[in-house]
Amino acid sequence: MRWLLTAAFLACIPAANWLIGNVGTVCVPSGPCLIPVAPGLMAPSGVLLIGAALALRDALHEAAGRWVVLGCIVAGAALSLAFSPPALALASAGAFLLSELADFAVYDRLRRRGLALAVLASGAVGAVADSLLFSAMAFGTVAWAPGLVLAKLYASAGFGLWLATRARARAEPGR
Repeated sequence: MRWLLTAAFLACIPAANWLIGNVGTVCVPSGPCLIPVAPGLMAPSGVLLIGAALALRDALHEAAGRWVVLGCIVAGAALSLAFSPPALALASAGAFLLSELADFAVYDRLRRRGLALAVLASGAVGAVADSLLFSAMAFGTVAWAPGLVLAKLYASAGFGLWLATRARARAEPGR
């Protein structure tokens, strides 16, 4: 399971950067391809996979431990540099590295108090950090940051609820 989580986490980064330039309901000239994430709120399409990366990082943390996760964060930043279009490479790698480290720090501190709390809190920190940093660095604006944050929180909230449900089911055998 840990190898599958590692591969999925690492694949999210270059795939998200590809989406940004190729898939969306609207593609901004010399900018990102956008998707709707809420009524009247758009975000670069790569957010679908970055939200998943935040949740996968938490799952990998549980399956493989903190040192494997830290190695994967560094590897993810390197993959972003290697496989992203030049315009996105530095923004993607920098935002990914910093936001994943922030997410990791919050998750690592809170996980003993409850996995759902750790996932939700770290997801919120990672989502905000990644959204602001990436938008500013890649596009020179934070105009899409609200949509980015919201879409990433969808992924973290969904994963947090899944963990809480799973923990409850384990605590109540026979249900």
